Amino acid sequence: MRIVTDSAADLSHEEARRLGIDEAPLFIQFPGEEVKSTALSPDEFYARLLAMAPEIPTTAQPSPGVFAELYRPLVEAGEDVLSIHISSGLSGTAQAAQLGAEQFPAGKVTVVDSLTLSGGQRFQVLAAAAAAAAGWTTEAILKRLAQIRAQAEVIYTLETLKYLAKGGRIGRVEAVAGMLLKIKPVIRVEHSDGKYSTVAKARSLKDAQAVIVNHLQKMYGSSEPLWATVLHGQLAPKAEELGVALKSALHIVRFETMRISPVLGVHTGPGIVGVAAMPMALMAGLE
Repeated sequence: MRIVTDSAADLSHEEARRLGIDEAPLFIQFPGEEVKSTALSPDEFYARLLAMAPEIPTTAQPSPGVFAELYRPLVEAGEDVLSIHISSGLSGTAQAAQLGAEQFPAGKVTVVDSLTLSGGQRFQVLAAAAAAAAGWTTEAILKRLAQIRAQAEVIYTLETLKYLAKGGRIGRVEAVAGMLLKIKPVIRVEHSDGKYSTVAKARSLKDAQAVIVNHLQKMYGSSEPLWATVLHGQLAPKAEELGVALKSALHIVRFETMRISPVLGVHTGPGIVGVAAMPMALMAGLE
């Protein structure tokens, strides 16, 4: 079995290479130019983003044809394909993948709507890759992915909401749009529909990070062994602070700090820091 995902999963190049994961490109559309999001480093992207101010680029999903061409050599090689994608509540990528999958015999390509993104999507992709390597059936993998979707959490804060507002991704957080320069929103991805909702409104990034830690502590307690990934745009010091606070309040047994993909940074700007977390019990049999 081969695992396919997209560049919103925030996989490192090393992880994708080592685990044999194929990645469909998402695209960033600058004036007069469309580039694959993986073609730019985060810092290269943010330099271009800030140079465009007050305008911002747009993003585009792969077409069904791009997915079909990605799946074709895998199917022709006799592989079953499990294709795991950014939340349908935030992107049409999963729908495009499904249309691409319909060009092949039933059951050869299974498309999964992760109902999340970034570190939460990455958890599902890495678990699926480990399960496939261990010889799990598609049915067994899908069951585990459903458990991860139900129990993993993606939550973050932003210096400003202007990028979400301009990119049309603001959804349920419109209530704080009038306080862009004063309020640091804490936003999570809803498990039910994979859309954004507001957890709280803080007066500073420090206060917002405390809200994140308290939210996760209420969700998991202080003794549940957790896998936590801190993610940020260009806020390395804040990411380090958040990591220290998480390790103090929670029982984290696996931890890393990563940069979010440029294609997600289009909608957040450089001032984003947050965390993806899930119980390590969900990796049982896959470590």
